[in-house]
Amino acid sequence: MNTLENIAREVRNTAHYVSDNVANYAGASGGTNPSGEDQIGADVWADSLFYDSLAPIEGVGEYASEERETVTDCGDGYTVAIDPLDGSSNIASNNSVGTIVGVYDAELPASGRELVASIMVLYGPYTTMTVARNDREEVQEYLLRDGHSERWGQFELPSKATVVGLAGISSNRSATFNAFATELEQEMKLRYGGATVADLAQVLEYGGLFGYPRTTPNPDGKLRVHFESAPLAHLVEAAGGGSTDGTQSILDVEPDSLHARTPTFLGNTDLIDRVERTLDE
Repeated sequence: MNTLENIAREVRNTAHYVSDNVANYAGASGGTNPSGEDQIGADVWADSLFYDSLAPIEGVGEYASEERETVTDCGDGYTVAIDPLDGSSNIASNNSVGTIVGVYDAELPASGRELVASIMVLYGPYTTMTVARNDREEVQEYLLRDGHSERWGQFELPSKATVVGLAGISSNRSATFNAFATELEQEMKLRYGGATVADLAQVLEYGGLFGYPRTTPNPDGKLRVHFESAPLAHLVEAAGGGSTDGTQSILDVEPDSLHARTPTFLGNTDLIDRVERTLDE
């Protein structure tokens, strides 16, 4: 078994445990993460679990987490960047959360072009794991249950776009973007729940657009390049979709720090083109 297979195996095994036990940590306080956001106990707990399972893998050289200020050296090999529990604020209301993993063949900071694999776990009514690897043509989706994984087969973005999920309060977005958002929401069903993995899963299943634009409180966007935007862009592009920060593929964004952020749009390529035309006006 090679390093990428071992990483996917350990993500799968840890995801089983997270799914079964996350409710035990929903109410505990976890302090503040490096981006200045409030943590809950589940964030810190999940980060510790994934570190313990991924850092010892032969061929993993660095472990980086949204919940940690700096990169942790593990030896020689790939850098694993992780958002251990995306959308953790949804736990208290028993809504979907996720895990995002990017495997980089470079030290961080690095662009998404250095990604060799990306993994997205969705903890919903059932738990799924979606994997994109550069050494494989297909994006694979797995059902995780009873301690095992069942391959559901190839995953490809539908050609018809039917759902849209755009983050940010309208009063904090530009007038140009709000007009565009209204246009899209008249064309498609609105799907936005506040957890990036869950919102993107809607787009991957039904076709459409997920976006987190620049806002007044977050002029650089809210999503972190290494931990969220680039791994998800890698997965979406591998599944036949597109990504943009408004001007270029998110995989071409060159972050200048570990926790750098970027505006993020993911979905069908025709909608990505429309985003870029709108933001260029």
